[in-house]
Amino acid sequence: MSLEKRSSISDHGFLEKGEAEKPRVVTSDDKYRFDAHDLDRVQRRLKQRHIQMIAIAGTIGTGLFLGSGSALQGAGPAGALIAYLLIGSVAYATLCSISELTTWAPISGTFPHFATRWVDPALGFAVGWNYFYTNAITIPTEISAATVLLTFWDRDTNHAAIYTAVMCVCICAINIFGVRWFGESEFVFAIIKLILIIALLLSGLIVDLGGGPNGERIGFRFWNHPGAFNRAGLVTNLNTDRFLAWLGVLVQAGFSFQGMELVAIAASETENPRRNITKAVRRVFWRIIIFYVLGIIMIGMLVAYNDEALLRDTGTAAQSPFVIAMDRAGVKIFPHFINACIFTSAFSSGNSFLFSASRVLYGLSLRGQAPKYLTYCTKKGLPLAAVLTASAFAFLSFMSVSNGAATVFHWLVSLTTVGGFLGWFAINLTYARFYAGLNEQGIDPNSNAYHSSLQPYLSYWGIFWTILLILTNGFEVFFEWDVAEFLTSYISIPIFVTLFVIYKVSKRSKFWRASEMDFYTGIPTLEETESPLIPPRNFLEKVAGVIF
Repeated sequence: MSLEKRSSISDHGFLEKGEAEKPRVVTSDDKYRFDAHDLDRVQRRLKQRHIQMIAIAGTIGTGLFLGSGSALQGAGPAGALIAYLLIGSVAYATLCSISELTTWAPISGTFPHFATRWVDPALGFAVGWNYFYTNAITIPTEISAATVLLTFWDRDTNHAAIYTAVMCVCICAINIFGVRWFGESEFVFAIIKLILIIALLLSGLIVDLGGGPNGERIGFRFWNHPGAFNRAGLVTNLNTDRFLAWLGVLVQAGFSFQGMELVAIAASETENPRRNITKAVRRVFWRIIIFYVLGIIMIGMLVAYNDEALLRDTGTAAQSPFVIAMDRAGVKIFPHFINACIFTSAFSSGNSFLFSASRVLYGLSLRGQAPKYLTYCTKKGLPLAAVLTASAFAFLSFMSVSNGAATVFHWLVSLTTVGGFLGWFAINLTYARFYAGLNEQGIDPNSNAYHSSLQPYLSYWGIFWTILLILTNGFEVFFEWDVAEFLTSYISIPIFVTLFVIYKVSKRSKFWRASEMDFYTGIPTLEETESPLIPPRNFLEKVAGVIF
């Protein structure tokens, strides 16, 4: 069944060739608020170039610029490369799953609502509140990280509170002014990230081949000495210890890729969401290969995993393996340029997390799983109540400035450790059930605007690895027991389960059978979301079409 046919059929079913009309979709229960179409007041103000660059920004961040150094030090160049390749495949599988769900239903609430709609309302409630908290508490974390980056130039700790206040106000203002401001800011930040990573890859290649000021050719010498794999230092067996080192980096690499789902969260406020998200997700695979994989290969060539500079946890560009490599080669101007770009990356992350937290909270409210006042929107389609509520979390960043509150702040941050992985797990599980529902009701998955031929196997791949990441996060604590470390690593799991059970028992929600799933109620048709495609009129528009 094509999307064109989908747009003209009844919300309660469709006609098979040669059959009389009969219902194929069960009418939804009012208490689950599936038909929120008339309540959803956000407006589609993000353009194609915004959503394309947001897709890029979601794959590049401080995890690549700074965290890649820890990955290299932890598992060695080959271990880090294998870890990033594997996690890149999991991230891509998750993005394919959520993009297919989103192009079917480009509405507010995104994957928590999809979990409510096609798995169990209790799962939607648990994953929605978990994802809201994970994003909301990460806002002050990114602001604190950006403040630390400024110490690269200003080491006066008395200025930290001023910098924190300025960034809090700026991030909140961008989101309060509206989605167009958010889109434009992320567009600019994404361009800066692109310029930085391309410059790093090219300059790294030049230095590696001997084109630096000192003229030294490096090649792959560090893969031979000190070696391609590092040890974790947890057990005496060489191969087992190397595997444990790789496993630790696997979890760390996962954090570097989190946030890719932002492109789907923004779908309800995107022009032509089905067309633009389809275009964006089809390009993400190559961006992962070019930026992350080539980036990891490059730093493994430039810096040895036992380099002392990798062990310095400064939080600034000084710990970036790219900066370390440029210092070794005699290039002195790069650290300032890189630190400035990483600062914009941290600011962009805080900006994006605030957007995500507010939209998930708004979606929960639309479906009656959060206070009703959070559905309030301005005339321009801004969910102001949800944005203000999420913005309040930004000011928790002042806790990191105060010595007394810093411990509490870091404990709160640690609760988000596996929050992103729980979100990925829910996305892939929801897609697997969504796919089963389509098949059960005789709906062709290829009728969707976007469909990967590798589904549903991509979702199964994502489910397996996200469960493994959730369970192995913090596994080092079992080799050297620490109660506090154990709690901070695994407390998110019982919190998630508790949210699920509380909603399940109090609301007596049901697990949706494939034959009962509702694929149409409250979902806008193709004609409602997509405008006719206008072909490029000149050379510049053709170039823009290729880039964006």
